[in-house]
Amino acid sequence: MATITIRQFDEKSKMKLRVRAAQNGRSMEEEAREILRASLNERKPRPESLVEVVRRHFAPLGGIDLKIPRRQSMRQPPDFSE
Repeated sequence: MATITIRQFDEKSKMKLRVRAAQNGRSMEEEAREILRASLNERKPRPESLVEVVRRHFAPLGGIDLKIPRRQSMRQPPDFSE
């Protein structure tokens, strides 16, 4: 098991941790471990992409159909071996 030290932990937060630990019937150390565990295992929603934001913003205005041009065959690269 690893050990960590938390420096410069303000008194107000320390008191809140002490009260929370007492309410949950744990030591301050165990309460801190539980808070860290829960926080690190929490699933956060994926941030919305710019495309999704723009689509949602402009969707009420309707859309347009773009004509997709036919694909042409690929050109042969020049031969520089000569």
